[in-house]
Amino acid sequence: MRAVGESKRSKRSRFLRDAMVDVQIAGRGIRSRRVLLAMRQVPREIFLDRRFAEAAYEDIAVPIPKGQTISQPYIVAKMLEAAAIAKSDRVLEIGAGSGYLAALAAKLGREVCALERHEALVQRARSRLRHLGCRNVDVRHGDGTAGWPEGGEFDVILVSAADAQTPAVLKAQLAPSGRLLIPLGDPDGVQWLTKLTREPDGRFVEERIEEVRFVPLISG
Repeated sequence: MRAVGESKRSKRSRFLRDAMVDVQIAGRGIRSRRVLLAMRQVPREIFLDRRFAEAAYEDIAVPIPKGQTISQPYIVAKMLEAAAIAKSDRVLEIGAGSGYLAALAAKLGREVCALERHEALVQRARSRLRHLGCRNVDVRHGDGTAGWPEGGEFDVILVSAADAQTPAVLKAQLAPSGRLLIPLGDPDGVQWLTKLTREPDGRFVEERIEEVRFVPLISG
């Protein structure tokens, strides 16, 4: 009987996940087939505490421990589509939080390096990513504003916290033709999800993507 019950839960999760992708993601203009497929494959509910499980497939940000949040699915999809992660890309995530974005990026790229300043969240994210079989993700405890200097250059950098300007150290770790996505603006006011593309000559081209609201990027 237990196995049947688990099967029913799995089917319900799949149904709700597909509905979220169809209505809240594809229905609002996300066209990347790879992003849509990844979001159908990764169960968002396992990255949330049980008391928030019913909100897993609503298009809202949901609280996680240490005063952080798991971003609303549409904004996650918007960031991933703008990043255009290729199968051969190395991805750096700043602010791993629950591990949900890292799990999605792992479906899209070759390797994901994720930094999180709260050690308790690092352990939770690692456990959940292992449960999903994400073997190409390395989650570490560290200061995201310093980036991952021993990792060389990254094709994509995803920053899941807001700052007034892009940290220079992160721009330096972006490979030529790489894409960096970061919420820029007042941590307590208007922020814009912003894409910086590093041109082959070293220049950065900046593009505003969407108005957003993220927790602040904090050093240390």
